[in-house]
Amino acid sequence: MPRIHRFTSPQDRTGPKKRTALTTAGVALAVLAVGTPVAYATLDDEAPAASRSTASALAAHGKAYIETRLLFGTERPDGGADVTDRQFMAFIDEEVTPRFPNGLTIQDGRGQWRDSNGVIERERSYELTLLYPASEARVRDVRIERIRDAYEKAYAQDSVARLEERTTADF
Repeated sequence: MPRIHRFTSPQDRTGPKKRTALTTAGVALAVLAVGTPVAYATLDDEAPAASRSTASALAAHGKAYIETRLLFGTERPDGGADVTDRQFMAFIDEEVTPRFPNGLTIQDGRGQWRDSNGVIERERSYELTLLYPASEARVRDVRIERIRDAYEKAYAQDSVARLEERTTADF
């Protein structure tokens, strides 16, 4: 039977562990080589000034605001009739608009949560978004809490969820 000679490259003579180590080293060198210009660019004396000018340009397009979102459920835990669109809009007119006359956004939603008995409850809901200057946060906080309390009392709700984020806005 004829003997077959296999010609091998230097890489074929290394074991699997050595090939893995060489591959890993090669990838690491490639990452370092590609990342080096980025690192030098961020260490350059010009970069911080450029970043500052970009940041100040962005800041010129917006001021500090607070975005508060309130989530209103429509089913009554006491078994009463669901809050209707007409009732909710009357609530907005009477309780929210006088406290936030500059504007607001209302969205219809569907919500769910686990009640105190472990049951998943689902209901139609409303999401109210209020946007106001961050400098007015303390004054607005009192107004928002009065809105939440008024809705809970008027429609026998366990709670009205409140979410807040700092943002920038320009009008």
